[in-house]
Amino acid sequence: MTPTENPLQFDPAKKYRKLPIVALAGRPNVGKSTLFNRLLRERRSITDPTPGVTRDPVEADAFIVGNPVRLVDTGGFKLEREGYDDLVIEKTIDTLERADLIVLVLEAGDPTQEDEQFIDFLRPYRDRLLVVVNKCEGGRGEAASWNLLSYGFDSILTVSAEHGDHISELEKAIIASLDFSAVEVDDDETRDIRVALIGKPNTGKSTLSNRIRGTESSIVSDVPGTTRDVVEGRFVYKKRAFAVLDTAGIRRKSKVTENIEYYSVNRAIKTLDEADIVFLMIDAQEGLTDQDKKIAALAHEKGRGIILVLNKWDTIPQVKNSFEAASDRIHFLFGQMEYAPIVPICALNGTGVDKLLDTALRMYAQLTRKVETGPLNQALEKWLEDFPPPGGAHSHFKIRYATQISSNPVRFVFFTSKPEAVGDTYVAYLRNRFRKDLGFSMIPIDIEMRGSRKDPLAARKEREQRREADNKAHPDRAAAGPEGRPDNPIPAGGAKAKRPYARRRPHG
Repeated sequence: MTPTENPLQFDPAKKYRKLPIVALAGRPNVGKSTLFNRLLRERRSITDPTPGVTRDPVEADAFIVGNPVRLVDTGGFKLEREGYDDLVIEKTIDTLERADLIVLVLEAGDPTQEDEQFIDFLRPYRDRLLVVVNKCEGGRGEAASWNLLSYGFDSILTVSAEHGDHISELEKAIIASLDFSAVEVDDDETRDIRVALIGKPNTGKSTLSNRIRGTESSIVSDVPGTTRDVVEGRFVYKKRAFAVLDTAGIRRKSKVTENIEYYSVNRAIKTLDEADIVFLMIDAQEGLTDQDKKIAALAHEKGRGIILVLNKWDTIPQVKNSFEAASDRIHFLFGQMEYAPIVPICALNGTGVDKLLDTALRMYAQLTRKVETGPLNQALEKWLEDFPPPGGAHSHFKIRYATQISSNPVRFVFFTSKPEAVGDTYVAYLRNRFRKDLGFSMIPIDIEMRGSRKDPLAARKEREQRREADNKAHPDRAAAGPEGRPDNPIPAGGAKAKRPYARRRPHG
């Protein structure tokens, strides 16, 4: 199907679902991750000269020639395997089976034995295979690349992912090979709830990811640091779609030594910008650590929903009030996060996972809640009545009105006579009333104070009220009407009526 045959006019500003899947495959170090980043137009996959950097499949939505696709960067295919290699290849094969198009990435020059074996493995997928020869910058190796046609390919494309050579031709070929008839617009009510699994290494993030997705997409190991890239996948719970982002474990900077791990940690932190809710994974035996506090503080600053997940809860002695004691200790150590729910689970056997997902659904409803300005200011009147602003000469201020400026993250603006006079204590009071009265009990709330002149309508109403009070106090003035009063005559036309023209006296 060519781009002109697409049944929808796609808008890059919108989100879409049921996208065709494009998987990049090949042996290690042929430039798959570099090509992935080039097509995505951002650095998402980690690139490094070390073969085998990509372990888990890395997925992301991309717009290519005006069309939305789901790109997947897979791990490299190896003949000689060790460590995680069997698991990496297993994940690669799973990705190829569900892909709508497989982009086989080869390197300029003679094919290696690994290339030949992988080409042979891909024969059943020939009807959805696109062959790309990478590292052909400036035409290098293009002539020799045509020898690959001897393997039975109908055509090949030569590109340089690093330098961008012939990428536009590749993008057109990708789009021409896909069917977009099933793509649907993803609106706010049906869009995926994006959940980031973040925490220290070996707290069970990948185990939980596999549990809630019902797959083994994330490689699980007892060795800390197994996950390097952000592994994204989808699942449905109670008819609601979720996207889960399994991130690399975040360690203290002093313990991050490898370049690859450095980029993995930064990628995990950047995931906070893409998530709606953060599952902060905490080892139940170890409890809340300083590093957990820093992660939670970052999520709080960005206005993300945060659920503190006490994993490996099955290893804790099940005595009376053990959970209450653990919760009290966490709140004592991190009072700022008192609003964040705490859920004990065992990701390995699934205990508590349903409760965790139910909590996420309620939290997302709060994140996307919008309060109309009218009801908000009705509530504000009561809040000001219950706890009036201080009355000191320098500390007094008036809050005139408030409005919600965004949801997810939830932000409110208060317009006040003296923003600098509104102290942290009063802001905390307003925030607590939001949680108690307006249903924002589980999420961070950002409150901004802005200076504002008196609302014109309110000022006009106040003037009318003063005039009515004056008329009641002085009925004789009211009887005189607007043309004047007995004790204070006013010319017809009001106080600002024009005076007769007065000649100026000449100078000198």
